[in-house]
Amino acid sequence: MNAPAPHTDPRPLHTASYYAASSAVQPDHPALQGQLAADVCVVGGGFSGLNTAIELAERGFSVVLLEGRRIGWGASGRNGGQLIRGVGHGLEQFTSIIGSEGVRAMTLMGLEAVEIVRQRVSKYDIACDLTWGYCDLANKSRDLEHLKEEAVALQSLGYSHEVRILEADQVHTVVGSSQYVGGMVDMGSGHLHPLNLALGEAQVAQCLGVKLFENSMVTRIDYGPQVKVHTAQGCVTAKTLVLGCNAYLNGLNPELSGKVLPAGSYIIATEPLDDATARQLLPQNFAVCDQRVTVDYYRLSADRRLLFGGACHYSGRDPKDIAAYMRPKMLNVFPQLANVKIDYQWGGMIGIGANRLPQIGRLASHPNVFYAQAYAGHGLNATHLAGRLLAEAISGQASARFDLFAKVPHMTFPGGRYLRSPLLALGMLWHRFKELG
Repeated sequence: MNAPAPHTDPRPLHTASYYAASSAVQPDHPALQGQLAADVCVVGGGFSGLNTAIELAERGFSVVLLEGRRIGWGASGRNGGQLIRGVGHGLEQFTSIIGSEGVRAMTLMGLEAVEIVRQRVSKYDIACDLTWGYCDLANKSRDLEHLKEEAVALQSLGYSHEVRILEADQVHTVVGSSQYVGGMVDMGSGHLHPLNLALGEAQVAQCLGVKLFENSMVTRIDYGPQVKVHTAQGCVTAKTLVLGCNAYLNGLNPELSGKVLPAGSYIIATEPLDDATARQLLPQNFAVCDQRVTVDYYRLSADRRLLFGGACHYSGRDPKDIAAYMRPKMLNVFPQLANVKIDYQWGGMIGIGANRLPQIGRLASHPNVFYAQAYAGHGLNATHLAGRLLAEAISGQASARFDLFAKVPHMTFPGGRYLRSPLLALGMLWHRFKELG
């Protein structure tokens, strides 16, 4: 599928990314004005909010969705576009809390999460350049051993998609770089244009009866048996509230914002490459990701640009020049791109929790307030799962799966708003030193 033709938007509210420049035309949704009532008010117009709204509307609920800027403005419209199986990191650490069967159920939900995206794109014919094929790349021999163990584990779960191990002499069939000692191909994961997916899902939600409002920043929430959600020009009264703001929650709910750390992640996009160069870099057009703490991830766009991302920043300070910061990382993997132009550079915030498990639950103090956040860079699939689990719990249809996530405690980052990021930056530096060992 060819990439959509670039277009200009008179309201420069999206970051100047390749996705914004190549997205489908984004319809205008009004700002909230006046008073509305609904069964559920959803705050956040990214994947978490959109998919919760879709799942609830499909179950017959009336839903109002409030987005402070534009649909897909945050990480949902800026991310690497990598649709990768799994939720969380090292789920075995939660065995003492949810048991081995709970860990297995979470692992299976991590596979289901990708299938939710697959089915949603297919059912509603969303044009988002969905392409199947992904490879985890091993930087060291121990990484490759871990990938071999994961391949066995996937097979034991009955994973229905092709998984195969690449030894060192086979890596060139997937990536034209000498940086790696092996890898694991997964044909059940892939890549897509995330902003177009978000825009397509917004259209789906609207067709299902969800009332969407942009430029409607929430200024205050009155909690109680009925919640009242205030914006500058309006108010929504609802039986149930869903907070799906992730790294952009800011101080809207201090209890939740203290449990998620916003961390910067960055992407550059080259000029369009000729066919031969694109095939040399990624011969099978897979999305790929390495295994380092400071992860590199990259893929080709539909118009053959290399989209190269990574360099997660925990310091709270963005690089002054993203392209200058990221280009050496790209050239370390692909020195043959030394003379290739960088056409786009952008960054954004991802939400990270202390234990790297998505935080999906409800407030103990206000049980009609639900939330989903802290996807740790794997939000494209995990947000879709979160939307389903939230809808299952809110509808009373089933809550056992939701309860597995809700049972896991999540620590509040120490140091308050201003010391949180520097403290985590020191912690991540320790992990990088361990990686060198």
